[in-house]
Amino acid sequence: MLHPARPKILSVLLAAAFLAAILFALKSAAQEQKPPSLPTPEMQKLSKLYVGTWTYTETYPKSSMAPNGGENTGVYTSELGPGGNSIFNHFHSKGPVGEFDGTIVMTWEPKEKIYKAYVFGDSFPSAVVETGQWEDDALVYRFELHMGPTKIALRNVTKFLPDGKLTSEEFSSVNDAPEKLIVHVAATKK
Repeated sequence: MLHPARPKILSVLLAAAFLAAILFALKSAAQEQKPPSLPTPEMQKLSKLYVGTWTYTETYPKSSMAPNGGENTGVYTSELGPGGNSIFNHFHSKGPVGEFDGTIVMTWEPKEKIYKAYVFGDSFPSAVVETGQWEDDALVYRFELHMGPTKIALRNVTKFLPDGKLTSEEFSSVNDAPEKLIVHVAATKK
């Protein structure tokens, strides 16, 4: 007669062996598909430009968001994510326009052939998802938001200057009106 615990142990061992066989088959199938080398060339290009710690100045023109205009200062740190196919950017700035804290995760979407940036901030409840492409020497991210009949379009243009500095400008347009500058950012790598 079998010990009462033996059938339970045998079924656990069989389940574990079955799971191991499935995982082995999935891994073998994935290796046969030959995934792209990590990180992708698109992310290698971004990492050479972004990775590191930067100090920056945000200059805000007079607007409804900043009635008196103003200048904030801050620091952001960019580092590679898992496998080098993402960049995690944490930023924090403060000054007369306010205090801003957030994270941006940038990645390359090979099927769509675009960059995506997932922006998480302390002043809004969920992620903003921007899509980006290189346009000449500038990395341009775009985002649209519809609030009833109102369409708000944002465009962020980032340029990496020959002296190693970075500039970024955010523009907005409401209902296809001409764009207005929201903020100009100048950053220097530490």
